[in-house]
Amino acid sequence: MNLFGRKNKAAAEAETGARVVLLVEGMHCGSCGLLIDDELEELPGVRSAATDARTGRSVVLLEDGADVETAVLIAAVEGAGDYTARLAD
Repeated sequence: MNLFGRKNKAAAEAETGARVVLLVEGMHCGSCGLLIDDELEELPGVRSAATDARTGRSVVLLEDGADVETAVLIAAVEGAGDYTARLAD
C-alpha cells in the first residue's frame, strides 16, 4: 500500500538516476522521515527522497542531468527540524 502518494523504499531505490545518500541524526520516528522527504522533494532537481529513521539514512534520487549541490540537500534536511545531516561515506 502506498500512503500519501509516496514510493516505498524498494521502489525508490529501483529507479535510475543519480543518488545522494545522507546520514541524518536527530530523527525519532517515521514522521521525522516524512518531514525530511517533503523538504527534499520541494527542491528543484530532486525526483524523490526516501528517509528511514531506523537507519538514519536518506536516499535522494535526482532527476537526470540535475546538478543539486550537497550543501543544498543538507540545508533542506536541517531546515525540516532539529536534525543534522552529512554526506554518507
